[in-house]
Amino acid sequence: MSPLDSTTSLVTHYGIQADLVTRLITAACDASRSHGVPMAIAITDTAGTLQGFLRMDGAPLLAVQLAQDKAWTAAAFGIPTDQWHEFIKGDPPLAAGIPTVPRLTVFGGGFPLRIDGHLVGGLGLSGGHYTDDMAVARAALLATGLGEADTTTEETR
Repeated sequence: MSPLDSTTSLVTHYGIQADLVTRLITAACDASRSHGVPMAIAITDTAGTLQGFLRMDGAPLLAVQLAQDKAWTAAAFGIPTDQWHEFIKGDPPLAAGIPTVPRLTVFGGGFPLRIDGHLVGGLGLSGGHYTDDMAVARAALLATGLGEADTTTEETR
């Protein structure tokens, strides 16, 4: 057996730095206040491990887990959580099975975080209607220079 060749045996991993996590949480809080809906804000790395979290005063208790699950879903699959419904609605086996996967969220408020095209994590917000969560998340992404949320679908990859 030959020794491992590091050029073919290693995978490059991209991560999110703590400074960006802090800036995203601050931007999401500011956007949430402007929107008038207190939120829970979660940021994960690409493995779905929580990197940052804040539950704003007045955010519902249920929002705590939902925000984390939205961030996890976005990081795990690299697509915004609101795209899941369109993806599964016409496929009965998928529509019946995928929502039973623990943590998978099929409504808006979770966005993959990409820098220079590389997936670095997920952002999840919860506290209002999912359209409120999406609006606040998009505002936070814009405010931190990450631009509009990734709207890539499987067909365009």
